[in-house]
Amino acid sequence: MQRDDDLLEWAEVHGNFYGTPRSWIERQTEAGNDVLLEIDWQGARQVRARFPEAIGIFILPPSIEALETRLHERGQDESHVIARRLLAAGGEFAHAPEFEYVIINQDFSAALADMTTIVTAARLRFRSQAARHASLFSQLGIPQTSAPR
Repeated sequence: MQRDDDLLEWAEVHGNFYGTPRSWIERQTEAGNDVLLEIDWQGARQVRARFPEAIGIFILPPSIEALETRLHERGQDESHVIARRLLAAGGEFAHAPEFEYVIINQDFSAALADMTTIVTAARLRFRSQAARHASLFSQLGIPQTSAPR
């Protein structure tokens, strides 16, 4: 899929390849639907190249110790994989300034509320409202394009 440009984004992360099919994402955005991707900074760069209006949200753990505890408690990775992830974490955290928002996941309920706030605000942006309410905008004589930021 990567060779055929069928992926919106792709990256090798911690020894595994991940990617997001492009056609489904494009259909959803053209229909005015929200799309939330759980991707790393490498994928986010690729998404921004194709969708400059995409909103980046970087989710941080409250500490390295908390991240290590969470990785062990999930029980999905062997110890050497967790060690590799922890070593790479600092380099990944260094990309947080590339994102519009940062959520610190100290408490899941609070982090979810922060995410909900960001999504709500994004839905109220001019482009989103114009796509969702095209007939109303037309009826009211509002142009479908927004002014440059």
